[in-house]
Amino acid sequence: MLFGQSVFQSVLTRLRQEQGDDEAEEAGTGFRIKGLGMGFVAPTDDGPAVAAAGTEAYFAFLPDIAEIELEREYPAPEPEEPPAPAFPAHLLRLTTEEIAEELAITSADTEATLGEKRRHFAKANHPDSVAPEFRENANTRMKTANLLIDTAIKGLFWR
Repeated sequence: MLFGQSVFQSVLTRLRQEQGDDEAEEAGTGFRIKGLGMGFVAPTDDGPAVAAAGTEAYFAFLPDIAEIELEREYPAPEPEEPPAPAFPAHLLRLTTEEIAEELAITSADTEATLGEKRRHFAKANHPDSVAPEFRENANTRMKTANLLIDTAIKGLFWR
């Protein structure tokens, strides 16, 4: 600050002096911004506060208060429990015969095709990919399928 003025204020003073604009000095306004002495939404003597705030256009399009139906208070709905998920049909098939039928293991299968069958079966039945309520059945199905596939792979080497 130079002599009680900021750099910006001193530049403005110098520019006014160069242009010969002495009106601001005579009015005694100094370095204040004109028109911001009051709040932005202050009521005026000219009309209601609505006109001063500049919202008359907004209120012009609103229907009259008599036309607005007040909302009735209704009791809040009680939270409903989400329905229990339905048990997937394939997870109900737990016997060895049913799982062997799904895997369709034949004597023509190779180790690669058996590995592919294991991956395909695990994609639909792995315990980590089903809801917690169904994990026990999925775990049983995976154990049985792994046993059947491992037995088939072991049989390939004993031929």
